[in-house]
Amino acid sequence: MEKIVEQGLLYDFYGELLTEHQRQVYEDVVFNDMSLSEIAEEQGISRQGVHDLVKRCDKILSGYEEKLKLVQKFNQTRKMVEEIKELAGAYKESKEEALIDRIEALSEKIGQL
Repeated sequence: MEKIVEQGLLYDFYGELLTEHQRQVYEDVVFNDMSLSEIAEEQGISRQGVHDLVKRCDKILSGYEEKLKLVQKFNQTRKMVEEIKELAGAYKESKEEALIDRIEALSEKIGQL
């Protein structure tokens, strides 16, 4: 996964667990594409301080994911939903019973997540 996409997903799931200051700086780096120097000037801290804060936030968010695995479950669910859509489309065309069995199995897996 591309780093920015990964950072965005982690932030979407766990960003509210960061402090307001951490969220503001992290959003400026990841979503607003601001440079470390711009953020440092805006926040009244050093460029190195911004860099360290972003690294610390990455570590915090990754730590939450290691423990809770919400992003992993989200990605698994998204893949299974895509497969269900494909199977449903194939079923409409062919009326094969095996496709219905696979759709039911995927639905049960999603329910267990």
